[in-house]
Amino acid sequence: MVNPTDLSLVAQVAVAGNKRAFDELVRRYQSSVRRFLLNLTLGDGQLADDLAQDTFLKAYLNIGSFRGLSGFKTWLMRIAYNVFYDHTRVQSSKFMVHSSDLQQAQQSNDELCTMNYELKNDLYTALAMLKDEERTCITLQLIDGYDIAHISDITQLKPNTVKSHLARGKERLANYLRKNGYGQS
Repeated sequence: MVNPTDLSLVAQVAVAGNKRAFDELVRRYQSSVRRFLLNLTLGDGQLADDLAQDTFLKAYLNIGSFRGLSGFKTWLMRIAYNVFYDHTRVQSSKFMVHSSDLQQAQQSNDELCTMNYELKNDLYTALAMLKDEERTCITLQLIDGYDIAHISDITQLKPNTVKSHLARGKERLANYLRKNGYGQS
């Protein structure tokens, strides 16, 4: 049996309302979307799951607006990005992580259990110190492996702005990690 393309599956959902085709799209991309949101929420697995569910719901409801100008995954990641930032705007204060919240989120996060607890704590603390745009760009590039062009498509930031956020974010991460004993001989 031949694997249908994303575009073929999107067409089946948009034109015929084929729920199995949408299920296949969810299976293909749920791990990527959840991992992206997990990193944006600094390890809060429950929140990442809720936001991922919202992402796929919005994608399903708006699948007719997909025009194929970018890949389906890029379009989906853009929705996830918007869902996350809509969530943070609704909060009464800027998204902040307290060490007790971070510890609880990390202990319940099965996907990161193999990583050293102290390193994980330091990485999430370092990510929490970044501006939202820096954290998003860093997550998309270093964790999810996207290039500048894809990050630009997802965030709708100009490529040079993405590069600036990456440079500043990487410098802040490196400084924090150096101050905490990483990278020293």
